[in-house]
Amino acid sequence: MRRWADAHPEYRWAPYPPGPPFTLPERVAALHEAVTDAPEPAVLVAHSAGCLTVAAWAARHTGPVRAALLVTPPYLDPNRAPDPDRPPDDNVYGPVPSGRLPFRSIMVASRTDPYTTFAQFEGYAEDWGAELFDAGDAGHVETASGHGPWPAGERLLSRLLAEPDRPTGSPDTVH
Repeated sequence: MRRWADAHPEYRWAPYPPGPPFTLPERVAALHEAVTDAPEPAVLVAHSAGCLTVAAWAARHTGPVRAALLVTPPYLDPNRAPDPDRPPDDNVYGPVPSGRLPFRSIMVASRTDPYTTFAQFEGYAEDWGAELFDAGDAGHVETASGHGPWPAGERLLSRLLAEPDRPTGSPDTVH
């Protein structure tokens, strides 16, 4: 994501500057500000916890969003209890919203992600109405997983930018 932002000065980080720690309310507020300040409908690109932020934002807000590329969201057990030994702000990512996103989306799923099984990605994609892109053996699709430039991701983003808007509905599967 940093490579894409460096190559495209028109891209905006939300929150800015990027990096933890941010609570979910801070992330959602930053995303809402970025979306509402954008001169045209936004195309969101989110990785990991950023995908959960997009789902939480969409559950609480509406705004000019054209589409979203959601890359390897971490799975959070809907039955997990907050850790009583951690501050409340550290427990803000549960439960994950399960409603359909009100814009087109593609979810990138890895078969070897350490945080999410492929079946869990399929569940998120179904809940959110996202097309599912099977990235194969890709880890968490990050530098630590051995990724550098990511042409497949750039093609997915280009596809979201090029396709005319279509209503959300049954997710398509993309391979």
